[in-house]
Amino acid sequence: MRESGVLLPLFSIRSPSGWGLGEIPDVVPFARWAVSAGFSLVQVLPVNEAARGQNSPYSAISAFAIDPIYLALDASEDFQAAGGLDALSDEDRALLAELRASPAVRWRDVRALKERACEMAFRSFLEHHWHASTARAAALRAYRRAHASWLTDYALFVAIHDDLQAGRCWQEWPAPLATRDPDALAEARAQLSERVLYRCWLQWHLDEQWQEARRAVMAAGADLMGDLPFMVATDSADVWARPGDFRLDARAGVPPDAFSADGQDWGLPVYRWDQMARNAYAWITARARRSAELYGAYRVDHVVGFYRSFYRPNDGGPPGFVPDTEPAQIQNGERVMAAFAQGARVIAEDLGTVPDFVRASLSRLGIPGYRVLRWEKDGAVFRDPRTWPTVSLATTGTHDTDSLADWWESLDPAERKALLALPALEPLAKLAPVKFDEAVRDALLGLVSASGSDLLLLPFQDAVGSRERVNVPGTVNEENWSYRMSQPMSAVLADDATAVRLATLARVTGRMKESAG
Repeated sequence: MRESGVLLPLFSIRSPSGWGLGEIPDVVPFARWAVSAGFSLVQVLPVNEAARGQNSPYSAISAFAIDPIYLALDASEDFQAAGGLDALSDEDRALLAELRASPAVRWRDVRALKERACEMAFRSFLEHHWHASTARAAALRAYRRAHASWLTDYALFVAIHDDLQAGRCWQEWPAPLATRDPDALAEARAQLSERVLYRCWLQWHLDEQWQEARRAVMAAGADLMGDLPFMVATDSADVWARPGDFRLDARAGVPPDAFSADGQDWGLPVYRWDQMARNAYAWITARARRSAELYGAYRVDHVVGFYRSFYRPNDGGPPGFVPDTEPAQIQNGERVMAAFAQGARVIAEDLGTVPDFVRASLSRLGIPGYRVLRWEKDGAVFRDPRTWPTVSLATTGTHDTDSLADWWESLDPAERKALLALPALEPLAKLAPVKFDEAVRDALLGLVSASGSDLLLLPFQDAVGSRERVNVPGTVNEENWSYRMSQPMSAVLADDATAVRLATLARVTGRMKESAG
C-alpha cells in the first residue's frame, strides 16, 4: 500500500507548554496536522536517553530508556502535586520563559531545569504514593517487573554513574563496580536504593506519557515511526551490563569513501558478532521488542554496519571489517534484520558506501531502503523516480542533509539541467528557475511523491518549503541538533493552505489513506 510520512525530531516541535523543546504529548497535535496534510506516519529521531554531555540522539547512555528531557512536566500529576510552576524558584521561572522563547534548543539549560523540576515531582510521588502504597505505587512496581530485563541494570548504572561516581565513565570506576562484582553491586543497590527508584519512576512516567500519546496519534489516523541508532556510547548501561557483546579495544566508524578520504571514526564500541551469535542476538532482539513497544515502524540506522562493522584498533593496528568474509556478513546481517523485523515494520538506512550484496539481501528480505532524490544518479544522469523500486522509501533528504530549498539553489547549471531533464519536470524546465520558489517546491515534491516507491517520507522543512537544518555531520557545537520550528504548533495547525496543498499532492499521487481523506 502506498503511504507517506513526515519527519520531524521530537525536540523540534514548538508548543506553548514545552520547556524549551518538544515533549512527548506534542506529537499528538503534530500528528493531527500530518493527517490533515495527507501523511499517515510521523517519524521522530531517536528518543533514547543521550550520553552525558551529548546533544546528538545517536550517542545514547541506554538503548532502551527514553530521555527524561522529553517528560512533559505540565502534564505530570506528581509535578502538579508538588506545586507545579509556582514551586519553581524565581530564577527557574525566568529561565523557563527564556527557554520557551528561544529560537533553538538550549540543551544544557533545559536539562538542568528539568532535572530540578523532576526531583521535586519525585519527592511528591514518594510522599503521596510510594510510602502510602497507593495504586500508582503499585503501577510503578508492575512496570519495574515488566521491564526488569533492561531497567534494573539501567537504573543502577545511572545511579552509580551520576550520584556515586560524579559522572565518571564506568571504565574509571573502582574495579568491583566496573567489573560488576555481585557483592559490590548489591552494596551499591542498597546504598542508592532511592536514586535507583528515581530512575525507574522517570522511565515509568515517560512510558505512560508515550503510550498515551501513541494511542492518540493512532486515533487521529497515523502511527509513530522511530529511529534505531546503530550503537550506544561506550559509557552506557548496555556496554557496562553486557561487556561480552562489545569490543572496547577498537572504535567503530566507516572506511574512507568518495565523501571522506579518512572515513569516519565514531569513537563507539564495536560489536562482537561471534559472541552475539552464541547468545542468539539477545541484546538485538531486546532492542527490537522495545522499539515495537514504542513505534509501528522504525528506521535502522547505518544498516550496513549490522552486516559488517568497520573498526579501527586502539593500538593503531590495521582497520578491518567484522565479520571479515562476505558469506559471513550476509548471514550476520540477515539474522540481525530478522530479529529487528519482529513486531514492527523496519526500514533500512542504506545510504553511503553500501556493498551490492547488502541491498540484494534487503531486497530478498522485503525491507525497503532509501532513495534520496539528490543521490539517485547514474553518473550525471538522474534516475527517473517513477522507476525507483516499489519496496523502497522515497525522500527529498534526511536529517543529515541541507534543505530541499538550499540544495536546489546550490546546484551548478549542469546538474540543475540534468535534474530538469526528468520528464515530470518538463513544465518547470520551461521556466528555468534558479531561485527556490513555490513552483520549484511543488514540482520537486510532486516528482518524489509520484515515485515508484511504496513509502514516501518528507522532512518537515521540505514539506513546508523552509530552510532549517537539523544536523551538519561531523559538527560538535551547541548549535547542532538544536533546530526548533519557527512557529508554535498552533500556527502550523492554523495554516490551512499548506495542509490543503500537501493533502492534494497526496491524493494526486495516491498516497493519502482513505481514512485520512
